[in-house]
Amino acid sequence: MKTVNINNEQDTKKYGMELAASLKPGDVIALVGDLGTGKTTLTKYIAEGLGVKETVNSPTFTIVKEYRSGRLPLFHFDVYRLENEDELFEIGADEYFYDGGVCVIEWADKILEGLPEKYIRIDIEYGDNEGERIYRCTF
Repeated sequence: MKTVNINNEQDTKKYGMELAASLKPGDVIALVGDLGTGKTTLTKYIAEGLGVKETVNSPTFTIVKEYRSGRLPLFHFDVYRLENEDELFEIGADEYFYDGGVCVIEWADKILEGLPEKYIRIDIEYGDNEGERIYRCTF
Protein backbone atom coordinates (compact mmCIF):
# COMPACT_ATOMS: atom_id res chain seq x y z
CA MET A 1 0.00 0.00 0.00
CA LYS A 2 1.21 3.47 -0.89
CA THR A 3 0.12 6.50 1.12
CA VAL A 4 -0.04 9.88 -0.60
CA ASN A 5 -0.64 13.09 1.34
CA ILE A 6 -2.69 15.63 -0.58
CA ASN A 7 -2.50 19.18 0.78
CA ASN A 8 -4.75 20.99 -1.68
CA GLU A 9 -6.50 20.74 -5.03
CA GLN A 10 -3.24 21.38 -6.89
CA ASP A 11 -1.85 18.18 -5.32
CA THR A 12 -5.01 16.35 -6.40
CA LYS A 13 -4.48 17.58 -9.96
CA LYS A 14 -0.83 16.52 -9.98
CA TYR A 15 -1.67 13.05 -8.66
CA GLY A 16 -4.58 12.59 -11.10
CA MET A 17 -2.46 13.68 -14.07
CA GLU A 18 0.42 11.38 -13.08
CA LEU A 19 -1.93 8.45 -12.57
CA ALA A 20 -3.58 9.09 -15.94
CA ALA A 21 -0.19 9.01 -17.69
CA SER A 22 0.38 5.46 -16.41
CA LEU A 23 -3.06 4.06 -17.27
CA LYS A 24 -3.61 1.50 -20.01
CA PRO A 25 -6.65 -0.09 -21.65
CA GLY A 26 -8.64 -2.21 -19.21
CA ASP A 27 -7.48 -0.46 -16.04
CA VAL A 28 -10.13 -0.15 -13.33
CA ILE A 29 -9.79 2.41 -10.54
CA ALA A 30 -11.92 1.83 -7.45
CA LEU A 31 -12.41 5.02 -5.43
CA VAL A 32 -13.57 4.64 -1.84
CA GLY A 33 -14.28 7.55 0.48
CA ASP A 34 -16.89 9.47 2.41
CA LEU A 35 -19.10 12.11 0.83
CA GLY A 36 -17.06 15.20 0.01
CA THR A 37 -13.61 13.61 0.11
CA GLY A 38 -12.95 14.43 -3.55
CA LYS A 39 -13.70 11.30 -5.57
CA THR A 40 -15.22 13.28 -8.43
CA THR A 41 -12.48 15.90 -8.29
CA LEU A 42 -9.80 13.22 -8.62
CA THR A 43 -11.76 11.67 -11.50
CA LYS A 44 -11.86 15.06 -13.28
CA TYR A 45 -8.07 15.28 -13.13
CA ILE A 46 -7.62 11.70 -14.29
CA ALA A 47 -9.89 12.61 -17.23
CA GLU A 48 -7.85 15.73 -17.93
CA GLY A 49 -4.67 13.65 -17.87
CA LEU A 50 -6.22 11.28 -20.40
CA GLY A 51 -7.03 14.23 -22.65
CA VAL A 52 -10.81 14.11 -22.18
CA LYS A 53 -12.32 17.30 -23.63
CA GLU A 54 -15.85 17.04 -22.20
CA THR A 55 -16.85 18.42 -18.80
CA VAL A 56 -16.68 15.60 -16.26
CA ASN A 57 -19.27 15.52 -13.50
CA SER A 58 -20.72 12.90 -11.22
CA PRO A 59 -22.98 10.34 -12.94
CA THR A 60 -25.04 9.77 -9.78
CA PHE A 61 -28.37 9.44 -11.59
CA THR A 62 -27.14 7.73 -14.76
CA ILE A 63 -24.70 5.38 -12.94
CA VAL A 64 -22.13 5.62 -15.77
CA LYS A 65 -20.97 8.30 -18.21
CA GLU A 66 -18.76 7.67 -21.22
CA TYR A 67 -16.04 10.05 -22.39
CA ARG A 68 -14.32 9.08 -25.64
CA SER A 69 -12.34 12.19 -26.55
CA GLY A 70 -9.11 11.27 -24.72
CA ARG A 71 -6.22 8.96 -25.55
CA LEU A 72 -8.30 6.17 -23.95
CA PRO A 73 -12.06 6.04 -23.39
CA LEU A 74 -13.04 6.90 -19.82
CA PHE A 75 -16.04 5.21 -18.22
CA HIS A 76 -16.99 7.07 -15.04
CA PHE A 77 -19.25 5.18 -12.63
CA ASP A 78 -21.04 6.38 -9.52
CA VAL A 79 -22.48 3.26 -7.90
CA TYR A 80 -23.78 4.96 -4.75
CA ARG A 81 -27.38 4.03 -5.57
CA LEU A 82 -26.63 0.36 -6.31
CA GLU A 83 -27.39 -2.22 -3.65
CA ASN A 84 -24.86 -4.87 -4.74
CA GLU A 85 -22.59 -6.11 -7.51
CA ASP A 86 -25.48 -7.96 -9.20
CA GLU A 87 -26.99 -4.60 -10.08
CA LEU A 88 -23.64 -3.59 -11.53
CA PHE A 89 -23.85 -6.40 -14.06
CA GLU A 90 -27.48 -5.60 -14.82
CA ILE A 91 -26.31 -2.24 -16.22
CA GLY A 92 -23.64 -3.97 -18.33
CA ALA A 93 -20.59 -2.93 -16.34
CA ASP A 94 -18.61 -5.99 -17.39
CA GLU A 95 -18.79 -4.76 -20.99
CA TYR A 96 -17.18 -1.48 -19.91
CA PHE A 97 -14.42 -3.33 -18.04
CA TYR A 98 -13.31 -5.01 -21.25
CA ASP A 99 -14.02 -2.24 -23.79
CA GLY A 100 -10.41 -1.01 -24.07
CA GLY A 101 -10.86 2.01 -21.86
CA VAL A 102 -10.32 3.05 -18.27
CA CYS A 103 -13.07 2.67 -15.65
CA VAL A 104 -13.18 4.96 -12.61
CA ILE A 105 -15.74 3.84 -10.04
CA GLU A 106 -16.88 6.09 -7.21
CA TRP A 107 -18.27 4.36 -4.08
CA ALA A 108 -16.55 1.16 -5.24
CA ASP A 109 -16.70 -0.37 -1.76
CA LYS A 110 -20.37 -1.16 -2.52
CA ILE A 111 -19.46 -3.50 -5.41
CA LEU A 112 -15.87 -4.73 -4.83
CA GLU A 113 -16.85 -8.37 -5.39
CA GLY A 114 -18.01 -7.48 -8.90
CA LEU A 115 -14.75 -5.89 -10.03
CA PRO A 116 -12.18 -7.62 -12.24
CA GLU A 117 -9.44 -9.54 -10.44
CA LYS A 118 -6.92 -6.71 -10.85
CA TYR A 119 -7.84 -3.14 -10.08
CA ILE A 120 -6.37 -0.01 -8.54
CA ARG A 121 -7.95 0.90 -5.22
CA ILE A 122 -7.67 4.40 -3.77
CA ASP A 123 -9.15 5.00 -0.33
CA ILE A 124 -9.59 8.74 0.23
CA GLU A 125 -9.72 10.07 3.77
CA TYR A 126 -9.93 13.56 5.23
CA GLY A 127 -6.64 15.00 6.48
CA ASP A 128 -6.13 17.01 9.64
CA ASN A 129 -6.54 20.41 7.99
CA GLU A 130 -9.13 21.83 5.60
CA GLY A 131 -8.45 20.71 2.04
CA GLU A 132 -6.08 17.94 3.07
CA ARG A 133 -6.69 14.36 2.00
CA ILE A 134 -4.88 11.08 2.46
CA TYR A 135 -4.88 8.60 -0.43
CA ARG A 136 -4.20 5.00 0.49
CA CYS A 137 -3.43 3.32 -2.82
CA THR A 138 -3.35 -0.40 -3.54
CA PHE A 139 -2.14 -1.45 -6.98
